[in-house]
Amino acid sequence: MAQLLILTSSGEAEVVPALGLLSHSVKQIPAAPASLVAAPVADLILVDARHDLASAKSLCRILNTTGIDVPLLLVLTEGGLTAVSADWGVDDVLLHTVGPAEAHARIRLAIGRRSLEQASTKIQTSGVVIDEASYSAKVHGRTLDLTFKEFELLRFLAGHPSRVFTREQLLSEVWGYDYFGGTRTVDVHVRRLRAKLGELDSLIGTVRNVGYRFNVHEDEVADRIAEPAAK
Repeated sequence: MAQLLILTSSGEAEVVPALGLLSHSVKQIPAAPASLVAAPVADLILVDARHDLASAKSLCRILNTTGIDVPLLLVLTEGGLTAVSADWGVDDVLLHTVGPAEAHARIRLAIGRRSLEQASTKIQTSGVVIDEASYSAKVHGRTLDLTFKEFELLRFLAGHPSRVFTREQLLSEVWGYDYFGGTRTVDVHVRRLRAKLGELDSLIGTVRNVGYRFNVHEDEVADRIAEPAAK
């Protein structure tokens, strides 16, 4: 069962009647920016565009500007379909006359797609969570205050666990071919990155006379080995 939030300026009790035949939890609030401040938590948002396409388009853009992390669906009449384009920033459209089976399928698929997109932008390993979409990194829930290059270095190493990279390779991959500084900048950034990792500074390992690698915790390696055997 999903938590659905409908933004509507209509006084009608049911914007999409078919939702009343499904097990989802549905809440409606006024389709106004001020209502979003105290909006309830939702797994998916529906914007009612049946009567005022211009206002609905503006609201969709506001929602995207605020960085919502749930799917956005547009409720339309059949005639309104011709007005919708990619710049509205919606994940899907739904006719207000839709049947319960189709409504359920579109909602389920929209939530599923968003979950896959969010999972694909994150690297989670050895207590570190790196969110590529927001350029943020956390260690056991603590947000790291990283510069852009420190984040890029951590992301690259964590994305290739246990693989050793020379300083020249890291310069090429993280700083780019057009960087004219020496390899010492890699050592400086590694030192700063380790300081910010705190008790997990050993995650950035040094391979003498070669370079650096991202060390995976032994218990995590054991879990990965045990998984195939358990299947």
